[in-house]
Amino acid sequence: MQTSSDMSEIAIRAENLGKSYPLKRGRSTDLRETLNARLRFQPSAAEIAFNEGQFWALKHLSFELKHGEVVSLTGHDGAGKTTLLRILSGVTDPTEGRVDIHGRTSSLLEIGAGFHSQLTGRENVYVHAAVLGMRKWEIDRQFDAIVDYAGLDNFIDSPIKRWSRGMCVRLAFSIATHVSSDILLVDDLFDAVDADFRNRCLEKIVHSAVCGRLVIFVSHDETFVEETSTRVLHFERGQLVSDRRNSAVRLPGPLGTVASV
Repeated sequence: MQTSSDMSEIAIRAENLGKSYPLKRGRSTDLRETLNARLRFQPSAAEIAFNEGQFWALKHLSFELKHGEVVSLTGHDGAGKTTLLRILSGVTDPTEGRVDIHGRTSSLLEIGAGFHSQLTGRENVYVHAAVLGMRKWEIDRQFDAIVDYAGLDNFIDSPIKRWSRGMCVRLAFSIATHVSSDILLVDDLFDAVDADFRNRCLEKIVHSAVCGRLVIFVSHDETFVEETSTRVLHFERGQLVSDRRNSAVRLPGPLGTVASV
């Protein structure tokens, strides 16, 4: 039986969560259908059968995550990791089940999401941070820290259409982590940055957890997962097949002590 103290620690609870997508395209007139028609493409029997059903990106998913945890989602491409992040961030709704989220979330799911290529880095900071729920006075107060952390002082007033992929990730990650939130969601983006910024991301993630924030991230980098995560959820074909606590990671406590995980 859960006590009120246990309930207050829970950041996310999912019960029988599922997400499906219809695979039958029907009589659409999208680009693919038009090209297939013009090229006289005949789908195979396997594709016809596949398109008559539904694809379950997530199925029968139940778990509880607490504030102060660093949780990595692992598994092959298509296992359901990003779909789960999209549900938790409110981008899409589940098909079945429910998820209860206790606290404010900030997310970094796609490179450049929320950015406008014609705007400068400075302008995009204000636009993107506002999308994440920050007020102008909060952005004003955090602006220098955001730019300094990203290391983009010399480029902040140039249009981001001239920026590299890694520079966009730096700015987006910096904005997301400077938003006042209880839950941070990050998709698999760390391969786009250099080793130095990757290490800074690791430090930021640990600091966020020590301050009581739940951090959930997707990564295919096993070393990064083992160095950072206090808990590892492994997915296969839309189902949670393993929920492992990583005893090798011990986060420092708020008073210089070590918090056991």
